[in-house]
Amino acid sequence: MKKIASFSVCLVCLFLLPALVANDDHKAGERMVLKIKDVEYAFRWCPPGKFTMGSPANERGRFDDETQHQVALTRGFWMLETEVTQGMWESAMGNNPSEFKGAKLPVECVSWNGCQEFVEELNKLKVAPSGFNFSLPTEAQWEYACRAGTTTALNSGRNLSLWDIACLDLGELGWFGCQDEGKATTYAVGQKKPNAWGLYDMHGNVYEWCLDWYGDYPSSAVTDPVGASDGSKRVIRSGCWCLDAEFCRSACRRHENPSLRDCYTGVRISLVRAE
Repeated sequence: MKKIASFSVCLVCLFLLPALVANDDHKAGERMVLKIKDVEYAFRWCPPGKFTMGSPANERGRFDDETQHQVALTRGFWMLETEVTQGMWESAMGNNPSEFKGAKLPVECVSWNGCQEFVEELNKLKVAPSGFNFSLPTEAQWEYACRAGTTTALNSGRNLSLWDIACLDLGELGWFGCQDEGKATTYAVGQKKPNAWGLYDMHGNVYEWCLDWYGDYPSSAVTDPVGASDGSKRVIRSGCWCLDAEFCRSACRRHENPSLRDCYTGVRISLVRAE
């Protein structure tokens, strides 16, 4: 593996000065770009706010672990505009574990543990804006960013309807199992419609690791939740290129062993307040 110390690293902030990035005075969806070894990492601002996490009982495709509850996020954060691409992963790790190769394809075959190493390498570079660190998003941050103010099954403001209609509606937003006549592959990021905050591929393409242990949701309102205190599985979100539409809903939550590596699972990172 190539040594991180040998990297030529620069920070490009297209719209913001570093001194301004440390506060929450940004518009939802505001864009910021970091550049690491000529690879751009574009982020979108997710402001502090409250939302209803989970799904209503009548949502088509709903699972029992999606109990609705109120969540308050008191600190804004930056979410990567797309899934981590293979080009991004190589820029920090010097390798590419993916089964489906391509610089603009999402990295996959990465475990939760491996993604934590990726985050650590990025933080070693000291290129994060002042007052922020790279991190995996919490499950609450992920769903809040995915919804971008919506309350429906999809972040376009639509719900899943009949299967043929769902293919059409979801097909505008992400890659899932109703497309390309069953073609077995991931797809280049950023080709579908973004949500209201400029985030792409929050529905489908590859699952995305979250920071949390998987566990039951609380039944009452919570503030800045970080998931279960312990467990055996980590949360994954988004659905993937080979699964049905119900697994790609904003509220759908799955879980896997943190050592899992497969071609269905990738990652999306965030920039969160340094403690």
